[in-house]
Order: sequence, then structure tokens, then C-alpha cells
Amino acid sequence: MNNDRATTIAPDLPVLLRRPDLLRACHGSAQQNGPFLPVMNPATGRQLCTVPMVDADEARAMIAAAHRVWPAWKGVSAQKRADFLHRYADLILANVEDLALIMTAEQGKPLPEARGEVEHGARYVRWYAEEARRIYGTVLPTEQAGRRFMTVLEPVGVCAAITPWNFPCSTVLRKVAPALAAGCTVLVKPASHTPLSALALAVLAQEAGLPAGVLQIMPGRASEIGPVLTGDPLVRGLSFTGSTAVGKELMRQSATTVKRLSLELGGHAPFIVFADADLDAAVQGVLVCKFRNSGQTCVCANRLLVQEEVLPEFCNRLVRAVQGLRVGDGFSAGSDLGPLIDSAAVEKVEEHIADALACGAELACGGTRNPGQGYFFAPTLLTGATSAMRVAQEETFGPVLPVLSFKDEAEAVSLANDTPYGLAAYFYSRDINRIQRVAEALAFGMVGINTGRMSSEAAPFGGVKESGFGREGSRHGIREFLEVKTLCLGGLR
Repeated sequence: MNNDRATTIAPDLPVLLRRPDLLRACHGSAQQNGPFLPVMNPATGRQLCTVPMVDADEARAMIAAAHRVWPAWKGVSAQKRADFLHRYADLILANVEDLALIMTAEQGKPLPEARGEVEHGARYVRWYAEEARRIYGTVLPTEQAGRRFMTVLEPVGVCAAITPWNFPCSTVLRKVAPALAAGCTVLVKPASHTPLSALALAVLAQEAGLPAGVLQIMPGRASEIGPVLTGDPLVRGLSFTGSTAVGKELMRQSATTVKRLSLELGGHAPFIVFADADLDAAVQGVLVCKFRNSGQTCVCANRLLVQEEVLPEFCNRLVRAVQGLRVGDGFSAGSDLGPLIDSAAVEKVEEHIADALACGAELACGGTRNPGQGYFFAPTLLTGATSAMRVAQEETFGPVLPVLSFKDEAEAVSLANDTPYGLAAYFYSRDINRIQRVAEALAFGMVGINTGRMSSEAAPFGGVKESGFGREGSRHGIREFLEVKTLCLGGLR
């Protein structure tokens, strides 16, 4: 495995950018007056810049501002909201390179991967520009003459979006675009690790003509801002992507004001390889599914289940492929995996590996952090894993994959479903009957069949069980920001 990386440090971020004004909310150091949030580069462990933090009082003022402008934004025609979103998508695509540079600097993922994320996010904006014009009501048949029942769809109102650090551009746009299309105003609380991408996206929204107050970004401590968002009755909807533990706490806090919730929470995805699978295609599927973003995705494979007949052959092929992955700074050409987000992420990966080895697993490759600066970790395969190990029970959120074996289809499905989570699952098979049976038997919101990647703006994204509820993407995504109102007209002749 080639895990060498360049020793040079990326130049100062504003120097790299064609448009440094995208970072106009940032400050060069934390020595200035007032509370500032430090933004770190995970590839170096050093500070990039700081941004002003929003405190509880400012959060309440921002909510009030969003509430004041909501009637006007709600009253904008669907066509004009669609026009705005198209302009916004155009600006995002015109600034792909700068947005990708910002993301790589604050999050660490390789620059080509960051470019792909920006483009993927822009597709959601384009999709919901069209959905804005398709918010349809209905006329219902009635049992009595002289009456008509109708339904209309109305925006929820002021909505909050709490977004994670692993996809700091696309998750913001997947929430903001449908909310704006529906006629809602939006407050975005970005992850403290990665506020720069959200702030840059807000600059572009303003350039596209979005009125002041309709979209606001709230960098700061989640412990301070979160309770304000959940407790304020003016916030009528909340969309959150993050851990199940935090999602449960947000549910508890939101109960006092009975908010509309959409929660995309933790995952523990199985990746099943049946004996009749195309093994080379399955190997490539594992690489795409597991090691994208250094394993820091909620839908990546967390458990590899391989049928006994092909276990040795498949593992040999997979080890060779994983050993060919290159770990390095996201700005270095040829890097396949960037750093983990911080030292705590590295420590969790090491704890899972140590527990697995102590319980009898074997290290097929990887298993070590890279020496020197930054939070780099080698892509790791653990063979001989069992369901009792932490790595097979908990979401690792790192480039570590345990390999478990199974005898038959029934055991594979049982092992896959043996989790409180239900976000994504994957399996490879060439038997059409098995494909139908297993797809229906897996208790997950999304199932990838002979593919390791399935996110699209046209398809609903979301889970079941403790992976949350609600959907992003597709026509279902905009429904999270709409309420159904029933109208009954009487006295008609």
C-alpha cells in the first residue's frame, strides 16, 4: 500500500481562491475581540482561520428576522422561487473550484471528491427549482351536493437545518433547496468543524438575489444554539443530519413546541457478497462504498458479509485493492483518502481495531495511523470478525471494515438486520430471484443492489428504525417543508 503523502502544506486558503470574498466572514486569527470559532485543517492539525460565533441571543434575533421575512418569501410566486434556485445553481457551478478548495481545506477530503460533492449539491438545487413549480393541491369528491373539499400545500414556516461536517456542501443544499422552493425561510447551523462551506454558499445565495433574512448561517456551539432552535415556537420545522444520540435529544427538546422533524441519523450498513456475485465488481463496490471520504459517511459499509464458498478468494482480491489506495493530503494529486476529521475520530478507529484484535480478528492490511502531522489513518481490513465485536456493532466512521462470513441467504439477512439502525444496505448477486427476495427482506430505507453508491437528487434518501425518518431528495424531499391544509366550500349551487 502506498500511504505516502506530500510533506508540503497547502498555501494559505485565501491565496488559493479565485474569489477570496467567499470567506468574507472569516478572520485570520483568534486574537480579535469577541467569540470566534477556530477552523482547523485536519491534514495539518493547524488552524486555518476563525469565524464569528453566534450566541443564544443572536440566534433568537436571527429566528425573529427569519419570521419577519417569511410572509414575503411565502408570497413570492413559485416561478420566481424556481428562477432564483436556477440562478443559485448556476453560481454554485461557476464557483465549483473555490467551493471545493474551501471544503478540502476545512474537511480534508481529496480535491476531486470535493468537486464532485459541490456538483452533486448543485443538482439538488436544480431539481428543487423544478419542484417549486409542482406543489400541487387536490380537489376531492364529496358525498353531498353543494360542497367541495380541496387541499392546498403551504410552507411550514421558519425552518432550521443542522448539518454535519462529513458533507459540508451537499447536506446544506439538500436541506436548503427544498425548503426555499417550498416557501420557507431557513436557518442553517453548520457543524463546528466545517462552517466555511455553508458561509460561502450563503454568499452565493445572496448574489443570486435571495432577500436578506431568508437564508442565515449560524456558526457556533451546538450546545448553545441547538436549544434555542428547538425551544423557540417560531421555528416550525427542523431537519437534522447526524448521530442517533443527538437526534433523540433534538426530538426530546422539540417536543415542547411540537415541531415538524426530519432526522437522518446513524447507520450501520451491511455489504453482502453472495457466492454467485461478480467478485471483481463487488470489490470495486466495496472500495466506492467504504473508503469514500475515508469511511466517514453514514451510508458506507460498516460490515462486510461474505459467503463462505468465496470468502478466501474475495478477501485476497479485496486486500490487493485496498493496499493500492493512497492516503494523503486532499490537495496532493493522486490521494484517494484524506485525513479523518480530528484526533477523537482517530482514537475511535484505534479502539475498534484493538477490540476486534483482542476478540480474535486478524489484521489483513492497514491498522495504523500515519506518523506526522494531521489525522491520517491507513485503510484497514479485519478478517475473522464476529458480531460480538464493537466494530460489528457500532458505527466506526472511519476507514476500517470487518469481514464476517455466512453460510446461506437466511443467515446473511439475519446478520444484516441484526442492528437498531436501518439507513443503507448493499448486496451483490446475479440471481434475479435472490435479488428480489433479499431486497424485500432487508430492513433498511435504501438498498443498493450490485452497486456501492446510490445517492441521487431524483431518489429519496433516508432510513428506518433508529436511523431516523423523513426523506431528502426526489419529490418526497420537498414534502418535509410543506403542510397540508384542507378547505371545505359549502353553499355551492
